[in-house]
Amino acid sequence: MNRPVTSAGSLTRLGFLDPDAAVAALRRLGDAAEPLAALIARTADPDEALAGLVRLTEVVGEPRDLLDALVDDEGTAMRLLSVLGASEALTDHLVRHPEQWTQLSDPTLGSTRPAAWAVRAALLQAVGADPASPAPTATLPDAEAVDVLRVEYRRWLLRLAARDLTHHLAVDDAAAELSDLAAGTLEAALAIARQRVGADAGLARLAVIAMGKCGGHELNYVSDVDVIFAHAPTEAGEDDDAGTLRAATQLASHLIRICSDHTAEGTIWQVDAALRPEGKAGPLTRTIASHRGYYERWAKTWEFQALLKARPVAGDLELGQEFVDETTPMVWSAAERDGFVEDTQAMRRRVVEHIPAKDAERQLKLGSGGLRDVEFAVQLLQLVHGRADERVRPPTTLSALAELTNGGYVGREDGEALHEAYAFLRTLEHRIQLYGLRRLHVVPEDEIALRRLGRSMGFIKDPVGVLNKTWQHHRREVRRLHEKLFYRPLLSAVAKIPGDEARLSPEAAEKRLAALGFLDPQGALRHLEALTAGVTRAAQIQRTLLPVLLGWFADAPDPDAGLFGFRRISESLGSTPWYLATLRDEGQVAERLARILATSRYATDLLEREPQGVRMLGGELAPMSAEALTEEMLASSGRHDEAEAAVLAVRGVRRRELLRIASGDLLGLIDVADVGAGLSRLTDATLEATLDVAGRSVRRQRDLDAAPTRMAIIAMGRYGGFELSYGSDADVLFVHEPEPGADPQVAASYAQAVANELRRLLAIAGPDPALEVDADLRPEGKQGSLVRTLDSYAAYYAKWSKVWEAQALLRADAIVGDPEVRRRFTEMIDPLRYPPEGISADDIFEVRRIKARVDEERLPRGADPHTHLKLGRGGLADIEWTVQLLQMRYAGSVPALRTSRTLEALAAAREAGLIDEDDASVLAQSWRRVSRVRNAVTLVRGKPSDELPRDVRERAAVASILGYPAGSSDAMVNDQLRYTRLARAVVERIFWG
Repeated sequence: MNRPVTSAGSLTRLGFLDPDAAVAALRRLGDAAEPLAALIARTADPDEALAGLVRLTEVVGEPRDLLDALVDDEGTAMRLLSVLGASEALTDHLVRHPEQWTQLSDPTLGSTRPAAWAVRAALLQAVGADPASPAPTATLPDAEAVDVLRVEYRRWLLRLAARDLTHHLAVDDAAAELSDLAAGTLEAALAIARQRVGADAGLARLAVIAMGKCGGHELNYVSDVDVIFAHAPTEAGEDDDAGTLRAATQLASHLIRICSDHTAEGTIWQVDAALRPEGKAGPLTRTIASHRGYYERWAKTWEFQALLKARPVAGDLELGQEFVDETTPMVWSAAERDGFVEDTQAMRRRVVEHIPAKDAERQLKLGSGGLRDVEFAVQLLQLVHGRADERVRPPTTLSALAELTNGGYVGREDGEALHEAYAFLRTLEHRIQLYGLRRLHVVPEDEIALRRLGRSMGFIKDPVGVLNKTWQHHRREVRRLHEKLFYRPLLSAVAKIPGDEARLSPEAAEKRLAALGFLDPQGALRHLEALTAGVTRAAQIQRTLLPVLLGWFADAPDPDAGLFGFRRISESLGSTPWYLATLRDEGQVAERLARILATSRYATDLLEREPQGVRMLGGELAPMSAEALTEEMLASSGRHDEAEAAVLAVRGVRRRELLRIASGDLLGLIDVADVGAGLSRLTDATLEATLDVAGRSVRRQRDLDAAPTRMAIIAMGRYGGFELSYGSDADVLFVHEPEPGADPQVAASYAQAVANELRRLLAIAGPDPALEVDADLRPEGKQGSLVRTLDSYAAYYAKWSKVWEAQALLRADAIVGDPEVRRRFTEMIDPLRYPPEGISADDIFEVRRIKARVDEERLPRGADPHTHLKLGRGGLADIEWTVQLLQMRYAGSVPALRTSRTLEALAAAREAGLIDEDDASVLAQSWRRVSRVRNAVTLVRGKPSDELPRDVRERAAVASILGYPAGSSDAMVNDQLRYTRLARAVVERIFWG
């Protein structure tokens, strides 16, 4: 014998979570329990549906009639039970108004969508207004009208929810019906508002223009209804502008409160007018002329994007249409505005930044792979192409996506996949909101809620698992397609991919590139055509890479330079097997490459000269040690007999290492002090290897078996301080010490020849940046001997040395060449640069006098003393001279000051109490800041400069390297001025006394 379906075991198998409670509840339904149990089990939450039905039978006038109707008519039963199992809020509404269950017995409910005019008429009639009147006015008492409006609104919502849950309406159909219901509700609320305002309401024509989802005919079950109000005088108000404005404002204010206020029948939804001109600070309503003036003069890009969905929905529809007609031409020219791409990107960033961290991964609307990604992408494509192609202008997201797909702006498969993902996400959002009629966009985490959601969407077997799996699949699809949507149709056009897929016209592709920030879209099109033409494997991979690369180029300061550089490198390496495969398979390499190419001329030039360096971008970008570099350079140069070829091999290693350091710097992976140290170590290795090559060359020329003298190179200036920048010369001194028994003149001639050969070899034109060796800091300057012996240096410094030469020796670092010569040179100069008693008052005065002369005479003509990075106020020279004066005064007694590095010396001065903590911090931060800016300027421009760029793109690129978001170059300059101003104040106290 079969057990009854109302037994606990049977109910468990049917999907009830609490079968014992369900058995008790079913008993209360009497003989209707058995036939209804199986129907209840098909709902989203059988336990909730059963409990709701029991509640309803307790308050309905004739419970027997209700139960008989459900048993006799499966359609009525499923419509009612589906609502009871999916919406706690609508269950509560039915319990308050049990007579409305009969609304769900309408046999046409499942197949017929109500006309918008019928919904409007019913809502107006409910509050006692005449739908045929040009200005319908409520006649029910105010409080009663407000409550009746809520009840009537929920009656229509109940009918829609039943149709949606039972027949699984297409999400755009449900959203359109919700939008029609909202429009009718706004009309009825305005009718109540007219009654409140009284006779003065006749002074103003008021139009309610829906924005956002309501305007786009894609409203959620619960959402703020975004509106803009526009007004004009009636005949009665033509001569009373103030009265018209007052009446229109009162009507709009009351409409908002009527919909938003909480009463015994709850609330409807918030009416939000914050999208109006000037937002909440602006007047609630304006005339058409006032709106036009604002949008023509003051509106930002996002405001035109919002207007894309503007639609008159209530009040004076003719006036509302006039508003739409006035603003539509502005909407479809918004993409041509200056900064369009930057504005839209900044808007998206703001949205993402405001997502609470705890909700980020479960956000349906704003999170990555969420609804906003689809809507943002579709709207951007509409704004780019809508002016030339009116077919892509529909305000509804799915309709617009369909037109973009049909027009070839989106690939057919991509359009279909995105449509499917968006429809799923919107349906899931609807089901989440329907349960409590609350404005929610976060997928719940608790098992029961997820089970109800999954079952409401048709996932009866393993509803939680299938729901999560499907949701994550669509999230991934949206993330992927969001990237592709901007760019793939462009590639379809320019590469002329064969197949049935529609293609963009060249004109449309050009407009898209312009919208992305390319200043020369025609040139960019030519590059794309060259990269993607043909049916080769390389062209196929390029077509895969370029959609993402274009996005990264567009996010960087100079997209045109990025694409052009990519083309040149691709042409150099396109046939190399590893190149495109690396870019395709290692996303980090491609992203780094795109940022570098679109930001830095210096690094781009290096990549063009060293295209194999692309491989390096996938690894660590920290500078190599001087020992490792020297070993590699010596090995490379040792393979060549000719000096020129040997040094070109050395310089090739240097070129690659320059690219490594520049790339790490551009990507924010290397500290500025490490950049300076890395460039200095690289110069050490280059000079060490080149000194070896030059010595071999001179010995070969002079037929010498061995060198008659030992040589060393002393690093000076910023090189000696381990603080080189990309454009720095290598300031050096050459020193030698003849071998025992060697002829002094032969030794001096040999040393001179080696030094000259070294400088010649490094100056040979080649594919790497020049390394100029500058020996002008030697005794007697350019008139003095290029190379001296240790004794000659000692004699000169003992007899002729000036205080400025002692100051210059503070940065001397004997780093290249013979170790013993280097050691002895250091021992010789230490007493001079670190005098035991410090320098005299006269010497201090002389240092200050020289600094004043430098400030007056060496600043380039036309340079701004406030922003010059080296010689300006608070610049590098100010800070370094201040630290060096402290060293000359106190290094004799404070050993920690005996260093060639500025930051180390500054830290030692702070530890010794020679400068207080705050002043030392200001100087250190300012030195690091100015050094970073100086390096960034060289990276951007490709050549050294001590002035901030005037070009807008170059300045933006400098700001980008420093970590500022797009559009913040002015903030970068202001910060720079603040740093140098603070540093100058410290210099005034410490250096100038």
